[in-house]
Order: sequence, then structure tokens, then C-alpha cells
Amino acid sequence: MIRAAKGGLFGWVLDGYVGWKFRSAFRGLWVRGQLPGGEGARLVYANHSNWWDGFVLHQVGQAAGWDTYCVMEERNLERYRFLSRLGAFSIRRGEAASSLETLRYARELLGRPSAAVCIFPEGELRPFGVLPLKLERGVELLARVEQVECVPLAIRYAFFEHERPDVLVEVGTPHGAGALACFQSELEGSVRRLSGVTGLEGFTRVVSGGLGVAERWDAVRGRAPSA
Repeated sequence: MIRAAKGGLFGWVLDGYVGWKFRSAFRGLWVRGQLPGGEGARLVYANHSNWWDGFVLHQVGQAAGWDTYCVMEERNLERYRFLSRLGAFSIRRGEAASSLETLRYARELLGRPSAAVCIFPEGELRPFGVLPLKLERGVELLARVEQVECVPLAIRYAFFEHERPDVLVEVGTPHGAGALACFQSELEGSVRRLSGVTGLEGFTRVVSGGLGVAERWDAVRGRAPSA
């Protein structure tokens, strides 16, 4: 397997580049709900609808003060190995030996202060809001082995009244280990709540992104930007 290799000069430069790239692509990252903090470890699981999802979790982790890691398909991480510098580590789906090795490594990571191991239990990209979700058992097994706090996150990319899209994150209710049906119910609940959102009321912006043409023009004319 490919292990995470966070840190070092290259890791620092890459971290800054990803932050700049994210801010360039989106108007902002908005969170509704309380992101757990403190030195305890946590297992974060989210829906997977977009290429950007891993980078969204990277930005969320920074905002929350987490030491963030993310499980990634090995063939993809082999291709983009630099992502290990951001905390990505690999799994080969469908191979029991690889799954066991990844499970052991994830357990090791969860022994670190403020660690957050992130997983996309759908295992592949699926359109946002299509229910029911089809989750694989890895998230259940990892939670049972380590007995850490589990945090569901729903991620949605939305255009409202602006040129650039906003990234919305709904934080579900943290819970303990349980059956796979528990994880599915919690994540689907977060996705449903986020699906009905038509504006940014109730959300807190944790990362500010780029302004569109209209917002720049308003700034020149001295008008206050809208939320």
C-alpha cells in the first residue's frame, strides 16, 4: 500500500497550492453544523459526487484543526502520488489482503492526537442526492475496530446568485460504531437536508474564495457584497 507522507518542504508548498487552487475555483466553503474539535481522533465519512471532494475534506480539516488523512483508490494514488503529501493513503478495492493492511494503517493513524481519517464509503463517484446511498462495509469495520467518534458529512456544489459555485458541507450528528445501516441512515439524512438548501442562511463560511465579475464591479462602486 501507499502510506501518507505528510510534511516537509514539498508538503508545505503543495498545501499552499491546493488552498490557492481551491479559493480560485470556488466562491467559498460553507459549513452548517458543529465540526468536532479537540485532541480526540475521529472517523469522517462523506458522500462522493465530485473530483474535488478530497480537497474539500482537506480544507474542512484545516478549518476544524484536524490532522486529516484520506483513503484513496491505489491505482489513482499511484498516478497522483504527490497527494500522499496531503495525507492520502491507498486501498485496493476487492482485495482482502489490501483491505486488511489499509485497516491496520488507518487504525494506527487514529491513534494520533486530533487525527481525522476520511473515507468515501460509496467507493465511487455518484451523482449528488441520488438515494438510497450504496455504502461498502469498510467504514463499519474501521469504526468497530477503533471505537472512535464517527462524523457524517454531506458535500454539495451549488450555484446560487453568483458567478462562482459555493461548496456546502452539512455536518451530521457524531455517533459511535454501529451497523452499516446506521452509517447509511446518518449520511442519507445529511444529504437530504443539504439537498433542500436554496441559499446560504444558517451556514458559516470557513474558506473565502474568489469574487466573480459582478462582485468585483460592486466593490468598485462601493456596494457591499451579498452573502
